[in-house]
Amino acid sequence: MLDKKEKMQAYWRSNVRIVLTLLAIWFTVSYIFGILLVDELNQFRLGGFKLGFWFAQQGAIYCFVLIIFIYVWLMNRLDKKYGVHED
Repeated sequence: MLDKKEKMQAYWRSNVRIVLTLLAIWFTVSYIFGILLVDELNQFRLGGFKLGFWFAQQGAIYCFVLIIFIYVWLMNRLDKKYGVHED
């Protein structure tokens, strides 16, 4: 019984680490790149648009969708590792 409890605690720690990492990426893309560094990033261009503008208008959305897919992939892998997956 104790082994299962330790296993679930390790699962939860891994889950929290994944969520915090992805939230840090989300914060960096949306707040830092899209607001704080927009003037510095506007010196560069991506697809004809200023990079700061691109992050604020399109890049953040692409990153958010990518974060969702990465989260699903990582959680499915974590569930299989700890034997709590659904099949």
